[in-house]
Amino acid sequence: MENLNQENKKRKIYNNIKTGLTYFFLAFWGIIVLFPFYWMLLTSVKSYGSYNSEYIPAFFTLHPTLQNYKEAFTAVPLFGYFINTLIFTLVTTGLMLIITLLSAFAFARLNFPGKNVIFLLFLSLMMIPNELVVITNYVTITNLNMRNSYPGLILPSVASVFFIYLLKENFEQVPEEIYKAAKVDGTSDLKYLFKVLVPISRPTVITIIILKVIECWNSYVWPRLVTDNPRYFLVSNGIQEIRENGFGRENVPAMMASVVAVSIPLIILFLIFHKRIMEGVSRGGTKG
Repeated sequence: MENLNQENKKRKIYNNIKTGLTYFFLAFWGIIVLFPFYWMLLTSVKSYGSYNSEYIPAFFTLHPTLQNYKEAFTAVPLFGYFINTLIFTLVTTGLMLIITLLSAFAFARLNFPGKNVIFLLFLSLMMIPNELVVITNYVTITNLNMRNSYPGLILPSVASVFFIYLLKENFEQVPEEIYKAAKVDGTSDLKYLFKVLVPISRPTVITIIILKVIECWNSYVWPRLVTDNPRYFLVSNGIQEIRENGFGRENVPAMMASVVAVSIPLIILFLIFHKRIMEGVSRGGTKG
């Protein structure tokens, strides 16, 4: 009995040490990950003079200021860039969702000649480097005279092979017998899609919407290529405009304030829906 108690005590000490080390390394890694965000926020509340007078970077400030945020919205029309980005994000996400739902349903439930071959070719598009796609899209949009326009910004981003694949895998988890029973009852394909499949696959659908919103909000390369008119600048391009024509390269605190202002909506979105994102991705990658 005494040996058993000693063994249990040693096992308990070992588990406590293991748990303590695990939490220590997780906390250490968390600090490393979050430090850039802290530094960005800290720099944004430092005055221009205070920041430039620091020979050694200070990890805190006793005199925070919001003047940098005021300058971020007055030096350039940053609020207008927010509106452009909101329009771009909502329209692109809406069109992408319609295309993704219809395509995923077609590949998951409909039977037509060459479906598997077409889907295989469709997946092969994921192997093409994004740079080649950008070049092709740029030439197409330019030839169609869509530069400096919302259609030119939106159309190349309304389809995603990955999202179609993710939702198709999710749709296929729903027993096909339900689809056959619905067809016997005279239910149309669209009604079955929106009344049955979409509610069942809601976590994945929400995940796709959130990921697309984040992708649109962070879009930089494509808007930079097809827009040189500030009227159509997005927030990502607006930050570059601030750097070039607003504060200048030396006003780092004001630059950081603009970055914080642009990042806050996405941070809030992720904090609210991060559980749904993980749930949707995990459901899309499993069957049964």
